[in-house]
Amino acid sequence: MGSGKTTIGRSLADRIGRVFVDSDDEVKRHTGTSIGEMFARDGEDAFRKEERRIIIGLLKNSPHVLATGGGAFLDPFTRKHILSKAISIWLHANLRALLDRTHAANDRPLLRHGNPQKIMQQLMKERYPIYAKANLTVRTSDRSQRWVVDKIFDMLTEECQSLTKGKV
Repeated sequence: MGSGKTTIGRSLADRIGRVFVDSDDEVKRHTGTSIGEMFARDGEDAFRKEERRIIIGLLKNSPHVLATGGGAFLDPFTRKHILSKAISIWLHANLRALLDRTHAANDRPLLRHGNPQKIMQQLMKERYPIYAKANLTVRTSDRSQRWVVDKIFDMLTEECQSLTKGKV
């Protein structure tokens, strides 16, 4: 949440000539409701179940850039599918950057109730060890959007070269 998945994902998709898809937008489109409404009405478990279904379906499509919600990679089943069907990238940001990027947003259900800094610290403590299982990690805190996209492009190029040489 606040790492730049959507912004970076769109720019990366443009750079590599692929379609960009945001799993949160797809959940909204399929359910006809906002994520905040879904959390309030049905709870986080129902949202995560729908999110899992949507992501697994999206992973069956032709190559594209997919931004998943911050909690999607936590689900072991979803994570297994992502790791087996795609190259996953963790946009690693520090606490200050995440708070700066999310402070004005009202569409963050997990930050609505309580102290956002404490909530974000707890989420980082719980999530960062799991995010570290991603194929690639890019530290984004003090970097420009262009730098991050260029870095990802270089990493993906290297990853693809390794795959074609049979190193992976």
